Amino acid sequence: MSAPLQNRVTPFGDIVAISQRGLFTGNRGIIHDPATKTLLNKRWSTKAWLVCTCEYKGRRRDVMASRSWTELFFLDEAVALAAGHRPCFFCRRDAAKKFRAAWAGARGQAEPSVTIMDAVLHSERTERGRKRIHPLPGPHSQLPDGTVVAADGSAYTIANGRAFRWAEHGYEPPQELTHADGMLTPPSTFMALRAGYRPILHPMIGTFR
Repeated sequence: MSAPLQNRVTPFGDIVAISQRGLFTGNRGIIHDPATKTLLNKRWSTKAWLVCTCEYKGRRRDVMASRSWTELFFLDEAVALAAGHRPCFFCRRDAAKKFRAAWAGARGQAEPSVTIMDAVLHSERTERGRKRIHPLPGPHSQLPDGTVVAADGSAYTIANGRAFRWAEHGYEPPQELTHADGMLTPPSTFMALRAGYRPILHPMIGTFR
């Protein structure tokens, strides 16, 4: 069995080589060498960081095989959003429209262009080259489903008021968090979640009692 490619994205936005299977793919532009199927030094080549469906009209792609966009993979949509991505208007148009409507509704403004959303998200993703951890807007148990928080170097997805730790093999059973260092989900995305956007969470969350 060949070693996994470096194309799995963590909630902290890092791109790592693990065998985790995810629900979504996506991209940040072209950031790989197709000859070696390895990443370049840069981790993005466009501000449009997308969350895409793994299946679209029967099309199949050979991962990292050409100078097309670099296929990245996420455990679920909450992880992708926490890393700073947004739904794609091409393959996930309905989700993208709902995301933009929630974004606008949270601000009481007209729906923004994708260029505006991407610029705002880009400013919220990193600071001095490192993932930004934002202040929590309230107790983590009261955050909307799909919000991801950081605590002691780990990431936890909130669902039904419970915190599920992200790990290489998937989610772990819910844990009682006594504190959180902050929020990995960008503030603009969090506002969209609070305004009603519902990201797709991995079904393993529903298996824990």
